[in-house]
Amino acid sequence: MPTVKAEGKTFICESGANLRQVMLDNGVDVYNGAASVINCHGHGTCGTCAVQVEGAVSPIEWLEKTRLSLPPHALENGRRLSCQVKVLGDVTVTKYDGFWGQDDRVLWTPEQAV
Repeated sequence: MPTVKAEGKTFICESGANLRQVMLDNGVDVYNGAASVINCHGHGTCGTCAVQVEGAVSPIEWLEKTRLSLPPHALENGRRLSCQVKVLGDVTVTKYDGFWGQDDRVLWTPEQAV
């Protein structure tokens, strides 16, 4: 079973599990500020659950690619929408500042909580 490291926590999940749901289920808030209330609830349309993911995950598909192509996001940042990512193996997750998670300042890392 894959491990997910995020916000100083390590937990396991089923292969193919949705990254957003796995993190929420394990007490990791994928949203910044008011985005925890104002979001699309995992439909891939708002862009507020953006994170940096390293490891074995599903490839980016058209919905996620389209959303990440629109401001304030930029595909070249390499962020992913956690609601659109399937965990396929061990992964590490980093969260950035900004309502959309688009800024350059790191909020938390796989090893360190806020």
